[in-house]
Amino acid sequence: MVPMVEPPASFPARVAATAHVFADRLDDRITIGGDDGHHLQRARRVRAGEHVTVADGYGRWRAYEVAGSDAGVVELDALTLVTHEPALAPRLTVACSLTKGQKPELAVQKLTELGVDRIMLVNAARSVVQWDDTKVSNAFTRLERVAREAAMQSRRARIPVVDGPVVPAELARFAGLVVAAPDGVAASDLVPPADGEWVVAVGPEGGFDEDEMRGFGAVPRFAVGPFVLRAETAAIAAAAALAGRRGISWGSDVF
Repeated sequence: MVPMVEPPASFPARVAATAHVFADRLDDRITIGGDDGHHLQRARRVRAGEHVTVADGYGRWRAYEVAGSDAGVVELDALTLVTHEPALAPRLTVACSLTKGQKPELAVQKLTELGVDRIMLVNAARSVVQWDDTKVSNAFTRLERVAREAAMQSRRARIPVVDGPVVPAELARFAGLVVAAPDGVAASDLVPPADGEWVVAVGPEGGFDEDEMRGFGAVPRFAVGPFVLRAETAAIAAAAALAGRRGISWGSDVF
């Protein structure tokens, strides 16, 4: 086995590797099977000697070398010590209103790629879709899978939390709440939240109604552009606007 060293970068996305996957354990030798093993062997066609990064979904990761593969199972030997992907600060939660069809999947995929920490789905008064209890379990199983696959594609060590649905009034408890609104300020004018987390509320097409807006109180409003956006586009645009305001957090320091 190759002597293990510190990885050359803190983010797996900055390490040369053929693929990135998730695993429950980051032992010196691990076996990747199931859908991920099939993906590595059949889709990515990894070969012995190639490098793969593996994360646990909570920020810990390390680089591995492919020792061999057969029948959808890939054996990996560790090349580096376990390291932690640094958190980005402020933390970023996007609370986006429910939409129909495949649009929630698109929003979750792109928000994951943008580095969002948490995605909350919102049942707003003007939401076209209203999920009942029978739909929630299957929907979140699907959305969590989308988040995991998007994190693999973007080579994140953390998989964002996907939860909800909540009603808009529940968002008012967050100290770092901001509301996406056409008459708001530019993202560059927002003051970073004192508690270290932005929670961005994005309404459905047609926006939050008057009661919902009053319920948010005197929280900052910010605009993501001069045009009318679809709900999922507005959520992605809001996340992209604030992603550029975030820095790497090493303990209490942000760079």
